[in-house]
Amino acid sequence: MLKNFAKGLLAVTALGFGTQAVAAPTNAELKIGISQEFETMNPLIMSMSASAYMYRLVGRSLVVMTAEGKWVPQLAKEIPSLEKGTAKIVDIGGKKHIVANWEIIDAAKWGDGKPVVCQDFITSRDIATSPTVTVGEKEQWTQVEKIEIDPKNPKKCVFTYDKAKWDFYQLAQFFPLPTHLEKPIFDKYGSQKEGYEKNSNYVRNATNPGLYNGPYVISEVKLGSHVAFTPNKYFYGKQPNIQKIIVKLIPNTGTMEANLRSGTIDMISVLGLDFDQALAFDKKAKAENLPYNVFFVPSVTYEHIDLNLDNPILKDVRVRKALVLSINREDLVKALFEGKQEVAIHNVSPKDAWFTKDPKFVTFYPYSKRNAGKLLDEAGWKLGADGYRSKDGKRLSLVFQTTAGNKTRELVQVYLQNQWKQAGIEVLIKNEPARVFFGDTMTHRKFGGLALFAWVSSPENSPRSTISSKAIPTAKNSWSGQNFMGWSNPNVDKALDALDLEFNPKKRAELVGTTLKYYTDEVPVLPLYYRSDISVTPKNLKNYKMTGHQFYETNNVEDWNLN
Repeated sequence: MLKNFAKGLLAVTALGFGTQAVAAPTNAELKIGISQEFETMNPLIMSMSASAYMYRLVGRSLVVMTAEGKWVPQLAKEIPSLEKGTAKIVDIGGKKHIVANWEIIDAAKWGDGKPVVCQDFITSRDIATSPTVTVGEKEQWTQVEKIEIDPKNPKKCVFTYDKAKWDFYQLAQFFPLPTHLEKPIFDKYGSQKEGYEKNSNYVRNATNPGLYNGPYVISEVKLGSHVAFTPNKYFYGKQPNIQKIIVKLIPNTGTMEANLRSGTIDMISVLGLDFDQALAFDKKAKAENLPYNVFFVPSVTYEHIDLNLDNPILKDVRVRKALVLSINREDLVKALFEGKQEVAIHNVSPKDAWFTKDPKFVTFYPYSKRNAGKLLDEAGWKLGADGYRSKDGKRLSLVFQTTAGNKTRELVQVYLQNQWKQAGIEVLIKNEPARVFFGDTMTHRKFGGLALFAWVSSPENSPRSTISSKAIPTAKNSWSGQNFMGWSNPNVDKALDALDLEFNPKKRAELVGTTLKYYTDEVPVLPLYYRSDISVTPKNLKNYKMTGHQFYETNNVEDWNLN
């Protein structure tokens, strides 16, 4: 995604555009293509990858993980540690807690000049833990039991954690909110179900610079089209080199290349080209000496299919096992990705220290139509003359959903649909725009059977938000949590609770192995493959570095340079 780019005009052939002269982008403006529309820029509410990608242009957190996987301070002056004594384990009422001293850097300000202070973290915590507000993971916020402010310095605060957790300092998603802007909204609407979310300034007045503390602020939002970013004059760090960034929505990944080669966009984000398109474009770029770099970076992104366990058909584990046994995943990655993406065996990536192939923890499902058929027969689903299985006069039929317009996912769907048909399983494809699919269908568990999408996380990140029974979204918990399957296993819950409190790395890995044992044995999810992140940049873009995890390269946007 970077390198030097000859000055002047370069003739390229765009699909459907003929031959056009496209100038190398400069620091005056950079146009980035993205295939997924964001749902909100409110850091408490956002759950889509597109939102996280764009938010890192405008927002910062206490700490962040680098591309090398190292935790570093960001809004904080330093990371508290037990070794330095800036954090300590204390006993309160017979229960162990951690107390940590955090100090926000002096120059940190919101885009309207107001300082970022400890109260902004209290405000975000109070809003996120409200029963009327929907957030991805409540425990991300409830883990901090209280925040006390130094009366002499509003930027110094003491966090008391509800448990003595080994990863207490990993608060990269514990974002502050501007108290002066968002607290009045919450005070007015917070008693209403989802009242705060609908009336937040991030929804009603997204171009208010006071909402952002990063290198950029949002200057324009046009839903379905683009979001424009301009430098934040109050940013505490170095001023960015690029004077305007426009993130353009191009939902159909098939037209992304045409937009690049015509100059409509200058680069393609990690949420842009499908893998097969990237492979083809990389070959073209090299053969035609095009002024772009194509990057393939192995990541912790996990492509999978969530199964709705409320569906009577999918309640039977034999059916779930048959679904995974009847797909040839090795052939899938060879056919669609030239073997450059690895078959997934569970939800932990090979890039993660917690990854394991130990059969003590992992149940494997090698492709076998015969074994899949035996399980379906045992479950009472008999093969009929029409080629499909039925039971009690009802066909074995499941609805299969993903994000509309994503070419790779749609190809995967067709591949799997054909494989399942050979096993006598009818699969009906019903896709939706990403905004609807993630913003409503998944959040409210409205998908009928199968949902294809990806999780992106960071190494050694607890899977609590996706597999804990407490993370099942319900009306009662304001649809918070990302256990969309509705999977509940008390042994997994117990292991997750122990994982949080275990300071021994080896024992933590064993606890993760326990969760994998049940995850792979009970099959609430169909693992497909571990993805590589892909992006395309102009050759003159310098200091661009992909991370391969959830803290995107936009986190270092102030270092990008097009000179």
